[in-house]
Amino acid sequence: MGSRGLSPQQWLDAFNDLHASIYTFSRCMTLADINADGDYRLITSDLGTGTTNIKLKVYKGTTLMSESTLMDVPAGVVTFHMDMNEPRVPAIAVASGPSIFVYKNMRPYFKFSLPSMNVNPLEQDLWLEVRNKHMEVEIFYELLQNLRQELGFSNLTSRSQQLLMLDHSNWRSFVDQYKDIPLKRQSVITCITTLKKSMTDEDAASCLVAGTENSDIYILDPDAFTILENMNLGGEGNPTFVGVPAHMAATGLHDVEFRIVVVCRDGCVYLVRRAWTQARPLMQLPAQAVAMVVLPGNSSIVLALMNEFLIGYTKKGKKQWELKLPSAATAMAPVPLHHLGLTLVAVALTGGTVNFYSGCQIMDTITASDTVSALLFGRFGQEDHSLILVTISGHLLVKILKRTAQFTAQSSGTGMVPPQQIKMLVPKKTKVFMEQTLRERENAVAMHQTFQHDLFRLRLNTARACVNALQSCKNPFSMDTHEPIKMSAQVLGLGPTFKIHITLENMSASNPVKDLAITFHCDDKLYIIEKPFIQVPLLVPGLTYKFESLAECIAEVGISDQVQIFIVKLNYTQPVMAAVINMPISDVLALV
Repeated sequence: MGSRGLSPQQWLDAFNDLHASIYTFSRCMTLADINADGDYRLITSDLGTGTTNIKLKVYKGTTLMSESTLMDVPAGVVTFHMDMNEPRVPAIAVASGPSIFVYKNMRPYFKFSLPSMNVNPLEQDLWLEVRNKHMEVEIFYELLQNLRQELGFSNLTSRSQQLLMLDHSNWRSFVDQYKDIPLKRQSVITCITTLKKSMTDEDAASCLVAGTENSDIYILDPDAFTILENMNLGGEGNPTFVGVPAHMAATGLHDVEFRIVVVCRDGCVYLVRRAWTQARPLMQLPAQAVAMVVLPGNSSIVLALMNEFLIGYTKKGKKQWELKLPSAATAMAPVPLHHLGLTLVAVALTGGTVNFYSGCQIMDTITASDTVSALLFGRFGQEDHSLILVTISGHLLVKILKRTAQFTAQSSGTGMVPPQQIKMLVPKKTKVFMEQTLRERENAVAMHQTFQHDLFRLRLNTARACVNALQSCKNPFSMDTHEPIKMSAQVLGLGPTFKIHITLENMSASNPVKDLAITFHCDDKLYIIEKPFIQVPLLVPGLTYKFESLAECIAEVGISDQVQIFIVKLNYTQPVMAAVINMPISDVLALV
């Protein structure tokens, strides 16, 4: 596996198994410390041929440690903790068909099956008639087709669905094989994720959250595997036809507050929250979603779509940015980097490229030997920052992030929403706002005249102050363009003796300045200046000259006054520049 990028190489090649022959997706991979020894293993479901030879495999590095046979195609694999018992051994949940198979120590532990659904009476009567041989198979098939158009294909039992998809030559054999078996309608699981129950610790107990083909969302207790909550995406306020959950992500705590974001096959995104009686539509995507990531912290949603766009939304469904991808996305996974304080999003593209994004900006790029079909980031073995990739040709690749890796933005501005598409946040029109608007309409001329009058007065006062400063030379810069000088003054000390620091700098490019002196003016009843006259040497451009003088406060009461500093020049009657220092009040404790 090669690595390239717009920044220095950040990833190290750890393991490469070109003969793993794994057929899987990101949702069917997870990392877990299954032995509670600190050595994290890769657990993945290998789909085999898609219908047969389906295995649940455990890898240590690229070494296959164990495998178990699965009876049906899995919809997802997750790891979770069931309780707080020691040692902290996690369980593995595999969603397959209508069931969730739970493994503990990689041995079968529990099987949860979705509750049965009511069978339509008309469908049940049809199967009863054909079982009692009161109806021909061809007529039975036609009546099932009519029932399909009336109820919808998804509302039939799986047995009727299979029959409707068979060729005419297989109808009779299929009916003879299954007509005596009791009719049962049960949904299948389409996606699965986890939700922390009551604590946010990494090894805290988590609930299983499953989405089904009939648009139900189930939240299961981690210990007893009972249904804690059940919600249908349709609800009362949503349309009759609701999409099937395809991607799902949960954040928060079940016992406190949680959010479940569900992306359906039709591109509609729903939100489920605690104490809600029904799910609420969040947004409608412009295309079907390939993958979804919910970022920690602000719960913003990042979606890779089939139209080759990567789009970021706020947790309330407002579009933040969108980015045109170089090619179609095949997989996506979050890359949390807690030591750097950021979470990247890894997006696998057709051709083997994997881009890492922070928002809409690309941070790094690596390249695999083939298109990546599944990727996962997390702790693998003893390494906290491991990236696991599986290609469409079955290669297993593992890369480790360098400990010295730093990510910087490589592009900017390409993924921002055009300004004309950004909706302005206009505040609501309150009663006070309406009254103010009406007053401005009625008194527009008078208000404009008042504004112009105040503006002219401000300009006049500013001009007077400027002229006064120029005439009195009370400005830190010399107005002489031939000999530009910059002066700064600072007072140090608590009193009664203060030190005055004066800094002079010749701002000219090449002309030196000479024949300058520094003088002080103050109330001689309050202050005594140690050096009332300081001769300034030749000022060379580019150098800073510092001068000091002590000023002693002789007042018996705690008062202060101003000390004026003048920069004078030989044979000039007016100072070159001047500065006024407001002396601080002398510290009384220093007089004791």
